[in-house]
Amino acid sequence: MQLRFASYNIHKAVGLDRRRDPDRIISVLREIDADVIALQEVDRRIGDRASVLSRAALDDTPWKPVQLAKRPRSLGWHGNAILVRREYDVIDAEPLDLPTLEPRGAVRADVECEGRRLRVIGTHLDLSGLRRRDQIKAILAHHGKCETGCPTVVLGDFNQWGARSGAMREFGDGWQLLDPGRSFPSRQPVARLDRIIASGEWDVHTAAVHHSALAVQASDHLPVWAMLEMPK
Repeated sequence: MQLRFASYNIHKAVGLDRRRDPDRIISVLREIDADVIALQEVDRRIGDRASVLSRAALDDTPWKPVQLAKRPRSLGWHGNAILVRREYDVIDAEPLDLPTLEPRGAVRADVECEGRRLRVIGTHLDLSGLRRRDQIKAILAHHGKCETGCPTVVLGDFNQWGARSGAMREFGDGWQLLDPGRSFPSRQPVARLDRIIASGEWDVHTAAVHHSALAVQASDHLPVWAMLEMPK
């Protein structure tokens, strides 16, 4: 079973032209055509934290949002949301609080696909770097305490430049740190801030940055994606 996973910091749908254009973000998602998508900065950070991607707009897409929001108008938790193909069953899902100096969080969803259970964790880690290591530890501790173990993918904006340095060292044996490539800033990417980490059960086929003319304009980050296979 091969699945395409993607992570995209959509910058609250504000593009390089300074226009907020949710339809443009959805068009980029259609270009990627992933099966499971982790989004960052999907909700506004002030007021009632309303999502910049409406549920009505997502109704016309192949994906449904995992129910993770704690606020009525949000799509996720601290801007983190997960989309999955409509035919997948969401078995369990919850938002995670992370140790932080600024509003940060993570979200987890256990999904059944073709009779197989898999876990996806989306996150947006600390910008300053002061709590990034503690945040990864918290994510891994939560994963370890889940009642049911299953193949897992952790993905999001890690705000970490080094591929295997710093906080990324918290992912020890049993985790595969993929290197999709440079994703920030979108116009001339120099930093590998957006990451995908797979548990050892997965076979990795491809990991890459989605670089299209539309994606360059839609956000200050480019999406990253990986094609993974779950062995029988």
